Amino acid sequence: MAAIAGMALRRAPARSGARHPTGEPVLRDSIEAGTFEETFFAVPAKGETDRLLHVARRTLDAARRLRRDERMGAKSLSAAERLITRLTSGAVRVYEEILTLSRLNRGKVYPSYDYLASATGLGRATIGRAIAILEAIGFLVRQRRFIRVEAKGPGPRYEQTSNAYRPLLPSSVLSYLPRWMRPAPLPADEAQRHADHAVELAGMRASLSCRELAEVTIGGQLGKILAKLGAAVDRKEREAQTDPEPLTDSYNNSEKVLA
Repeated sequence: MAAIAGMALRRAPARSGARHPTGEPVLRDSIEAGTFEETFFAVPAKGETDRLLHVARRTLDAARRLRRDERMGAKSLSAAERLITRLTSGAVRVYEEILTLSRLNRGKVYPSYDYLASATGLGRATIGRAIAILEAIGFLVRQRRFIRVEAKGPGPRYEQTSNAYRPLLPSSVLSYLPRWMRPAPLPADEAQRHADHAVELAGMRASLSCRELAEVTIGGQLGKILAKLGAAVDRKEREAQTDPEPLTDSYNNSEKVLA
């Protein structure tokens, strides 16, 4: 009976190969929904989503040319070009739907696979492959999310929810675009201002304690947990500075000899 009970309590492993400490299957690199979206999402500029879709379609044409040139032996593809050749019309269709949601929802994009499958007419497996291709090339950033759910027993319970997406313009495809579609280079003074700001930001972060760094860069529930850990690290460092370890016997003896 004990063996049967043990088998009944045993949970199936998570798809990531790892388990959340509570035993609930949460995919690797997932972040709790509602704790990061404010800094993750970005409102697209006017005409930006149309421009990104045009870029994706141009890149699809470039992918077909690259595959043809490789088959004919006219070109040896680089690693970046091989990624581009993976782009498919299905992936561009999924990207189009994500861009539409970004335009309509002011950058807040978190559709489920079922929604994307229904909107595009593609299967869930095709949706998954398309998103992996778009992410590998750099057309979007994907962030896995989980939520807390009500459950009996001690401690919180979690389950996976839809991913969050942010469309991007990948630098790897710029050389395959006509000049008028490429972003204009920053003026020299603007580039210098960005560089100065980056140096200033790095200096500010270097001056923060571990607790302050967690609160500023993470936020939400995860930030609170990391802030507590950071406070413990800060306390240890202060104790080490105010109560340094005693000098070793060999060092004391050498000081006496010199005296």
